[in-house]
Amino acid sequence: MTDLDLLSINTVRTLAMDGVQKANSGHPGTPMALAPLGYALFTKHMKHDPADPHWPDRDRFVLSCGHASMLLYSCLYLSGYKVTLEDLKQFRQWESRTPGHPEYGYTDGVETTTGPLGQGVGNAVGFAVAEAHLAATFNRDGHDIVDHYTYFICSDGDLMEGVSHEAASFAGHFKLGKLIGFYDDNRITIDGSTDLTFTDDTALRFKGYGWQVLHIADVNDVAAIDEVIAEAKADTTRPTLVVTRTHIGYGSPKKQDTAGAHGEPLGADEVVATKKALGWPRPDETFYVPEEALANWRKARERGAAAHAEWTRRYAAYRAAFAADAAELDRRLAGTLPDGWDKVIPSFTKENGSVASRAASNVVLNALVGVLPELMGGSADLTPSNGTAVKSWKNFAPGEYDKRYMHFGIREHGMGSIMNGMALHHGVIPFGGTFLIFSDYMRPAIRLAAFMKQRVIFIYTHDSIGLGEDGPTHQPIEQLSALRAIPGLTVLRPADATETAESWRTALTHANGPTCLVLTRQKLGFIDREKYASAAGVAKGGYAVADVKDGAPQVVLMSSGSELALALSAAEKLAERGVSARVVSMPSHELFAKQPESYRESVLPPGIPRVAIEAAHPMSWYRWVGDSGIVLGVERFGASAPYERIYEELGLTVDKLVDAAERLVGAESAR
Repeated sequence: MTDLDLLSINTVRTLAMDGVQKANSGHPGTPMALAPLGYALFTKHMKHDPADPHWPDRDRFVLSCGHASMLLYSCLYLSGYKVTLEDLKQFRQWESRTPGHPEYGYTDGVETTTGPLGQGVGNAVGFAVAEAHLAATFNRDGHDIVDHYTYFICSDGDLMEGVSHEAASFAGHFKLGKLIGFYDDNRITIDGSTDLTFTDDTALRFKGYGWQVLHIADVNDVAAIDEVIAEAKADTTRPTLVVTRTHIGYGSPKKQDTAGAHGEPLGADEVVATKKALGWPRPDETFYVPEEALANWRKARERGAAAHAEWTRRYAAYRAAFAADAAELDRRLAGTLPDGWDKVIPSFTKENGSVASRAASNVVLNALVGVLPELMGGSADLTPSNGTAVKSWKNFAPGEYDKRYMHFGIREHGMGSIMNGMALHHGVIPFGGTFLIFSDYMRPAIRLAAFMKQRVIFIYTHDSIGLGEDGPTHQPIEQLSALRAIPGLTVLRPADATETAESWRTALTHANGPTCLVLTRQKLGFIDREKYASAAGVAKGGYAVADVKDGAPQVVLMSSGSELALALSAAEKLAERGVSARVVSMPSHELFAKQPESYRESVLPPGIPRVAIEAAHPMSWYRWVGDSGIVLGVERFGASAPYERIYEELGLTVDKLVDAAERLVGAESAR
């Protein structure tokens, strides 16, 4: 290592110390330890262009241990991204570009939001999946225009979290050779030494997953980093994990190799002492960046610009030789859908529309895949049950990366984080299926998809007590309300086959966030749209599906999904008793809430009493029924029995709905 290398590395260390100290919170120790690795990756090995952080063929870098964000921010600033020294000084401050954990879409060069440990490992696997798929789909002999690596750094904490096990097992099985990870083996967590809780043989575990496992005895040996990356790239049939020995808080006289360097500032005096121990030229000055170190780091801009220009020339040659393929790749990377894509969405009739919504979804999916080649996904080992099978597809597999059906295995959490990485990469629209009850297993990934506004489609079947005999362990109760509470997530629970088709249309046109399609196991009746309103209102989240002929209704009945049929039957029964009722289908609370107040009031007229019914916890309905309304829901676990009996026993019936409506109308009349 040259003196200039050491000065450049120590610049990262001092910036990390100063940033955390100024913020009076944060994690200085890991950035200090990993500075040599960050330096080697950003200045020597990663193919990236700081002037264009969205260059499609760049290498991706994921800091899964997002608490070490000052490592990433310092590397981005020093190598020439749109991150300034002033941004580093505003670490963890209101609306700064350097929040406590990296946030996608907020800071140039940040590829994904990390912080919840383990998620970044799954995201990195998703990046590698998308790269492999696009390379196999678009590259031609002599024209490797999709050809990049995904690098990630993970911590002990990442590898303790279950999601990293799921994702790593998946990556090893599918032989994702362009995935290179570095395990920061610093042997310290917040509570102290890792041997308090963590004595895994990590190398042996990853070998068991099918990874190539390499070692760096001392991260300060930059030449060893160079050698190990070359060795990692030489093995094209296995992902690589590099077990990298580091010392948390490197250079700190008092806190190196202690938990005290993990999650709190070193202290002003210790910062100065550490700078002196590192031989720093101006130990008493904060945020000092030596000119020669900055110039050395900024060579990354020249290197990146040259690599980008060379790729641009190759892409121009590819475009000349394969114009249609280039245009298709451009479209997919831009995230735009082809003209007229939704014309293939099938219509359902009385003859073919009396099906479970999961079955209707499968019909729609099979129609869409021919016109949307970017659709790619599958199921967490529930393909027949979720209705995610595609007749024309073959399986994504080692050496078959151009194929589009993905068997995620029984790895719901891993599936969610992998899909997020696929979406973040761009070029594919991922979907993945499981039972609604198991959305709990993947909730952190769902939340991050919403936080990052990624176009990910979660297919959740077996959506209620209506799944019947499997019993209460598999019957979701609180899940709908819990999902509806996630900001930026769109939940769609269609009431029939026609609404299911419209839900797919809505999900695919919703490019700024994830969508959950919540579908039944049990068969649903066909809603005759010649008699009732068109399902086009699905896109607005809620609409009047049945209404009174003259005047205003006396009561509004609301529901989603399978319970809409109960509301329609209840309205007919109320009419026989002289009570006029409007029936509102509300497949998406979130979309309805986004509509103008005038539209919402046209659907739910102020002053008209409301009753909602849904085979789930009632919590999310209270905002719509108002203070005087009634919600018929489920506030207990379900039961194992035929679903018709469960509905009856739990009071989700036409008669109960009629009684509730009559009580409200009577109370309103009494006023």
